[in-house]
Amino acid sequence: MTNPRSTASVAGHPIHPMLVAFPMAFFVATLACDITFWQSGDTYWATTAQWVLGAGLVMAVLAALAGAIDVLGERRIRALSDAWWHAGGNVLMVLIQLVSWYLRYTEGPAAVVPTGLILSLVAVGIMLFTGWKGRQMVHRHHVGVSDEQDIPYREPRPTA
Repeated sequence: MTNPRSTASVAGHPIHPMLVAFPMAFFVATLACDITFWQSGDTYWATTAQWVLGAGLVMAVLAALAGAIDVLGERRIRALSDAWWHAGGNVLMVLIQLVSWYLRYTEGPAAVVPTGLILSLVAVGIMLFTGWKGRQMVHRHHVGVSDEQDIPYREPRPTA
């Protein structure tokens, strides 16, 4: 039997895994900026955190769209409990980050400590869990993994 295929792909390469690195990096950067603001009191870090968090939310929506296309387009992905834990956890994480962004937007740097920092910690914790579930789908269930055999590399012949 073939592996479950990613329906959102470009030239056979799944789009979802290409996009998820961005919100992951942005949300971890938000936590780092929050910790730095907490320790330094420099509002630059609170402002940077808000912008990075906003970029993470935009990229999370794009990654979620690609992931939703994969889930809706492949029955075998929908049958995996790991897929639903991954998706549900990510929806929860994005909602938490959306609340965090809104509080930062309306209250400014005052929203960072302790609320924004706690929300960032919780979101990154959830992201660790959902990332593990996403990895399970690839490594255990082979979602989006090509069925084709790798072609062995051959050294080019020297030209004389």
